[in-house]
Amino acid sequence: MALSGPQQYPTELLDTTMDQLRTLIVVHEAGTALGAARQLGREQSSVQKQLDTMNRTFAALCGEELVLKQGRGRDALFTATGEALVELARRTLGEWTDGVRDARRRLGRTLSVGTTRYTLGFLLDAVERVTEDYERDDVDLKVTHVRTGDLFAKLRSKELDLVCGSVVVTEGEEAELLAPYEVMEWRRSGLSLLTNLPPERLPGTSFDARELSRLPLVISARGLIGRFLTSWYGSDYRHKLSVAAEIEAAHYGFELLRSGVVSGAMLVTRGIGEAAADGRLPEAGGLRTLEIVGEVGPRTEVLVGVFTRRGERDSYGPGHPLNLLWDALSRESGRWWLSS
Repeated sequence: MALSGPQQYPTELLDTTMDQLRTLIVVHEAGTALGAARQLGREQSSVQKQLDTMNRTFAALCGEELVLKQGRGRDALFTATGEALVELARRTLGEWTDGVRDARRRLGRTLSVGTTRYTLGFLLDAVERVTEDYERDDVDLKVTHVRTGDLFAKLRSKELDLVCGSVVVTEGEEAELLAPYEVMEWRRSGLSLLTNLPPERLPGTSFDARELSRLPLVISARGLIGRFLTSWYGSDYRHKLSVAAEIEAAHYGFELLRSGVVSGAMLVTRGIGEAAADGRLPEAGGLRTLEIVGEVGPRTEVLVGVFTRRGERDSYGPGHPLNLLWDALSRESGRWWLSS
């Protein structure tokens, strides 16, 4: 009688280890056994031995080896079977890694947290409140810098369990955007301008949003500012505004204005504008802050807060690391309002 279920797996297949699968993937990426050995911190002979073993195994199982030697200095040639097994190995190791990560998360053994630059201090203060509990329960806490534009993607992929940061919300689209997430809202605000233009050219403490097109602007196309401008002007906003400089990071824009290389105004979130005006942002020292008032398009705001996947906290007990940190951050929210 033929066996069914796990008993039917070929013995040769069961002898293939996850380490061998990893080696196969790295050889495919590096091109050669020598390149893979360098990445893995092993001897080339060790990598070649694993390849030879897998070649024998899958030649017997499938009728074709996985990797063919091409001669000294040339990349290894993967057969059709080898290419298929590389993809299967990636999926297998990825699924196992995800499964282990999910189990550790559910049991409260690990917690992965992300933060943008300007919310890091509040996260670290909240972490201090739970450090004793985490040490007692041997919780592995990982803190990662996250770009605003990647915030939701990293939550969706479960790369992160909680994020402190900012997102742009637009009237009519907010409910759908935030539906998959639980949000602890710290603040909503608009935009400000940081400028090196003299008061006689740009007077006052506020500026009408409808007049932005007449200013030479420093803008960040990525993240919050780019999303804000897209909401107001559409994806072709560069053609509707006078863009003096396009930057990747805020500190570069501050330096352009402070040095006088660019004369104009930089679009920033209101929180950054207020921090600059209060002297809490030394890299923006010497620049004036003007609050942008009014709207160009649909009502659009920067929402600053804490985000996690909806329903996940409710599935854990009150002593789970995610809930402990959430509670600690809720206590920090009051201090955020006072200092922002």
